[in-house]
Amino acid sequence: MTSDSPSSSRPPAIGRRTVLGAAAAAPVLAGLPSAAFAAPSVKRGKPRRLKGGGDLGPDVIVFDPSTPGIQARLDEVFARQESAQFGAGRCQLLFRPGTYHGLNAQIGFYTSVSGLGLSPDDTTIHGDVTVDAGWFDGNATQNFWRSAENLALVPVSGTNRWAVAQAAPFRRMHVRGGLDLAPSGYGWASGGYIADSRVDGTVGPYSQQQWYTRDSSVGGWTNAVWNMVFSGVEGAPAQSFPDPPYTTLATTPLSREKPFLYLDGDRYRVFLPALRRNARGVTWGNGTPRGTSLPLERFYVARPGDSAATLNRALDQGLHLLLTPGVYHVDQPVRVNRPNTVVLGLGYATLIPDHGATALKVADVDGVRLAGFLIDAGPVTSRTLLEVGPDGARRDHSANPVTVQDVFIRIGGAGPGKATTGMVVNARNTIVDHTWVWRADHGDGVGWETNRCDYGVVVNGHDVLATGLFVEHFNKYDVQWNGERGRTVFFQNEKAYDAPDQAAIQNGSVKGYAAYKVGDHVTTHEGWGMGSYCYYNVNPGIVQHHGFAAPDRPGVRFHDLLVVSLSGHGQYECVINDTGAPTSGSDTVPSKVVSYP
Repeated sequence: MTSDSPSSSRPPAIGRRTVLGAAAAAPVLAGLPSAAFAAPSVKRGKPRRLKGGGDLGPDVIVFDPSTPGIQARLDEVFARQESAQFGAGRCQLLFRPGTYHGLNAQIGFYTSVSGLGLSPDDTTIHGDVTVDAGWFDGNATQNFWRSAENLALVPVSGTNRWAVAQAAPFRRMHVRGGLDLAPSGYGWASGGYIADSRVDGTVGPYSQQQWYTRDSSVGGWTNAVWNMVFSGVEGAPAQSFPDPPYTTLATTPLSREKPFLYLDGDRYRVFLPALRRNARGVTWGNGTPRGTSLPLERFYVARPGDSAATLNRALDQGLHLLLTPGVYHVDQPVRVNRPNTVVLGLGYATLIPDHGATALKVADVDGVRLAGFLIDAGPVTSRTLLEVGPDGARRDHSANPVTVQDVFIRIGGAGPGKATTGMVVNARNTIVDHTWVWRADHGDGVGWETNRCDYGVVVNGHDVLATGLFVEHFNKYDVQWNGERGRTVFFQNEKAYDAPDQAAIQNGSVKGYAAYKVGDHVTTHEGWGMGSYCYYNVNPGIVQHHGFAAPDRPGVRFHDLLVVSLSGHGQYECVINDTGAPTSGSDTVPSKVVSYP
C-alpha cells in the first residue's frame, strides 16, 4: 500500500464494499430530423413493417453550444440520479460538436455522457465531467453504472475527477490535463476501466485497489495499490508486479472499439470501429478512425414498452437495434440471428427477462456487436441471461468476431432476481471487452438463496478473449472457462459475501469454488493481472482453498495473480491450485503469485 492510499483512520463501514479499501433551462430534446418513429400497427391482418430512425425519446438530451441553461439541466439530471442506485431512471446526455465553457457535468447512476463527433476533439468542454462520492460519505466503492465517451475535457483545476467503481467505462476521452480516479478526501475506491483515451497529464489512481487501461495514452501514472493492468498503453509504467503491482503488456492481442453514435451534418449515424491486432494507443489520434458507419435509418429506435416480439420483428426485417434509455421487459429472448447486427444501448437501457426467459441470444454468426446495456435478472430463474452463440457453436469467427462491450449483468439488488448462469459464451473468437457480471450483495432481493445464481460467466467457445473481466459474488464458480486457447487480460473478483457456512460453499473435497476455474480438459489458456477477494461477512470462519484453479499443463499459464482476505473475514489457503501463501489473518494484505506454473 503506497503512502497515497487511504489511511487506517477511516469512517465506520457503511454497507456493501466499504471494507474494500482496508490495505470517487431548455435543452434540445433528442432526435434531429430523420425518418419518423413508427409504432407497430396492424393492417389487413399483417403487422406493418417497422421503420428505422426517428426521435430518440425524452431521456436522450442533446445539447448545442448555443443551448441556454445547460448547467441547470445537468444539475437537474444529477439531482435525480446521484443516489438512485437501484432506481428506474435512465439518461443519455449528448453534446453536439463544438466548444462548451464553464460546465461541470456531475454524472450519477445510469447516466451516460457522450460527444457526437467522429473524434473526441470535435467536442470540447472547458470544464469537468465529474464523479465523486458525496452521496456515500466519500466512499466511491458503489459508484456503478455510468459512463463518459467521446469528449475532450479541459479541466478547470487542471485535473478531472472520475472516482468510480465497476461498470463505469471511460472511453474515447481526451483529457487535456490530469485524471484523478479517487474521491475527494481519498476515501475507498474500487474500479475501473479506461479504453481508447488520451490523458495528457498524469493519472492518479490513489485509493483505487485495481484498474485496467487498454489501448490508450497517458502522460504518467502515480501509484498502485493491489492490481493495475495496462495493455497497449503508451506511457504506461513498466512491468513490475508484484512491487509495485503493475502488469503491463505492450499491446492488446485483439481489440475492436465500441460502436458509437455521431453526427454527420445534422443526421445521426453509428460508427463501427475496425478490428485491430496487437493494438497500441488510441484509434482517433491521426484523423478519422478506421471503420465503417451506418445511418440511423438502419436502426430500429426502440422505446421502453416495446416487446420482445417487436424487437425481434425489427431484427427479422434486417434492422439493427438502438435501445433508448429505460427499462424493457422481455417475455422471450431477443434473438440476433443476422451477421454483423449491432445492438447498441444508450443511457444504460435495461433488459429484464420475464417468466424465466433468456434476455438475449446470439446465433453462431459473424460480427455481431453488443454494446452499452444492462441485463437485470427477473424473479423467475432464467437458465442464462445472455447467450453468445448457441450450445455447440463451432464456426470460426476469427476474421470478424462477436464483440460484447459494456454489457453488464445483474442478479438482484434492484429487486428479486434469479438465474443459473449470468453469461454463456459459446461462439468461437468472441471478444468480451469490459463487463461486470454481478450477483448483488446489497440492495433489494438479496440473500444466499434469494438471488441465487451459481455461475457468473461460462466460456465454452474456443479462442475467446476477455479484456476487462469483472465478475463477483456467485454461489459457485464466478468464471468457468471450458474453451481452448482462452485469454484474459485483467480479472477482478469478490467471492460471495453471504455464504452461511463452510458446507454451503464446499466443492466436493475442495474448500470453496474458485473465482476463476479453467476446465480440467483444457490444454491452452493464459491470463494476466488477476485478483480475487473474500469477505465472508455472514460467517468469517469460512476458508476458501484458492482463488484460481486450472489444470497443471505447460500450455496453461498465468501471470501476476493475487488473493486478498478483507479484514480477515474468511481466508484463502493458496492463490492458485496448491500454490501461493495463505492470506494473513486480519491483515488486508494480498498474497501474490508472479507466474504459474
